[in-house]
Amino acid sequence: MTKKQLIMEKSIELFAKQGFAATSVQQITEHCGISKGAFYLSFKSKDELVMALVDYFMEEFIAKLDYTVNHEEDILYHFYYEIFFTFKENSSFAMLFIKEQALSFNEEFINKFTYYDHLFEKTIERMIEKVYDPSIQYLKFDLVFSIKGFLNTYTHIVLSYNESIDFDLHLLAKSLVEKTNILATHTKSPFFSEDLYQRLHQSLTIEETTKEELIQLVNGKIEEVEDVYVKESLSLLTEQLEERTLNNVLIKGLIENIRYHRECVWLSYLLFNYFKMDRALEK
Repeated sequence: MTKKQLIMEKSIELFAKQGFAATSVQQITEHCGISKGAFYLSFKSKDELVMALVDYFMEEFIAKLDYTVNHEEDILYHFYYEIFFTFKENSSFAMLFIKEQALSFNEEFINKFTYYDHLFEKTIERMIEKVYDPSIQYLKFDLVFSIKGFLNTYTHIVLSYNESIDFDLHLLAKSLVEKTNILATHTKSPFFSEDLYQRLHQSLTIEETTKEELIQLVNGKIEEVEDVYVKESLSLLTEQLEERTLNNVLIKGLIENIRYHRECVWLSYLLFNYFKMDRALEK
C-alpha cells in the first residue's frame, strides 16, 4: 500500500466519525502514524484529500454499475441490488458524503458531484436502452429521473436505519424492478422529454477521455502496480490504444484482467467506454 493510499483509507475512518470540517490534518497524520511532511507530499491540503476521496468512492461506484449494465443477465435487478449493497457496505461514509454534499458551498465539491451524477445518468440511459423495447425509448429520459427518485428515497431509508434494521436487499431490488416495469409499460404522459433533458444539462460539458490521455493513464498504472499479470495486460492495452491489432474478444479480456485490481477499476471503465465508441466491444 502506498503512502497516499494509507492516508486515504485512514482518513475515511476519521471523516466518517467526525465529518470533514471537524477533522484536522494533525489528527489524520496521527491516525496514520506519519508526519505532516509526509502528508503534504501526497496532498497539498485537506481539501485536495477530500476531492481525492470523492473520486475514490464515486469512480468505483460508477465503474461497478457500468459493468453491471454491460455484463449482467438480469440487468435491472442487479443494477438496483449493486447500488444498495454498495451503499449499505459503506453506510457511514456514504451518509457523510450525502450530508456534506447538501451543506457544502465549495464550488469544486459541487461540480465534482455534478460530474459523477451525469455519468450515473448516462449509465441509467444505457441500461434502459438495453432492458426495454425500442418502442418505449421515448420514455427514456422520464425513466431516468423516476429511477433516480426511487434510489434517493430508498437509499436514504436503508442508510438511515442500517444500524437497527437488516433490510432484505434482494426483495428491495425485486420490488423496484416491478415498479420500474410498471412505469415503463404504463406511462402515457412522460414529463421529461429529450429536449427538456438537454436543456437541464446544457451548462454541463463532459469531455470524452482522449486516446493520448488514456495512454498516459495506462502508462502511469504500469509504474504503480506490482502485479506482473496486470502490468502485462496494461502494456498490451497501451499497444491497442496506439494501433488496434487484437480482436474485440481479446481486448475485452484484457480489460477484464485489470478490472479486478483495485487501482485499475476506473481505468477499466474508461477503456471499455473508449473502445465501445466504435461499438468494438459490443459485437
